[in-house]
Amino acid sequence: MQESAIALMQMTRSVLAVHELKKAKVPYVVVMTNPTAGGVTASFAGLGDILIGEPKAIIAFAGRRVIQDTVKEELPEEFQTAEFVKEHGGIDLVVERKYLRSTISTLLSILLKKKEAQAISTTDVATFEETLPKTSKAV
Repeated sequence: MQESAIALMQMTRSVLAVHELKKAKVPYVVVMTNPTAGGVTASFAGLGDILIGEPKAIIAFAGRRVIQDTVKEELPEEFQTAEFVKEHGGIDLVVERKYLRSTISTLLSILLKKKEAQAISTTDVATFEETLPKTSKAV
């Protein structure tokens, strides 16, 4: 196992850091390369707003053999590949590395414009209320 007891204890801090991003409405995009497994998958890698996997990357929590021994069944050959995980709803996109920059750029521009639009609509309401004419006078 690659993770140590210290790394396991730090998982909560990682999750809290991601939570702070979400509270601040900052998009969190995760790219899963080969392999992404264990505690990484169980904590901060699975919490993204958008989850991207590289083609043929292994994305898993437990190893194939452990799962196969547990369920006592033969698993499909493509089990735990990014394509398989996407097909079963575990990630959003499978993108080749050469297209990652443009894909992430597009996603961030969409997500940040959405955030910007929400901020403007909230600001407009506050500004509108502030500019309403005072209709009653103190007598």
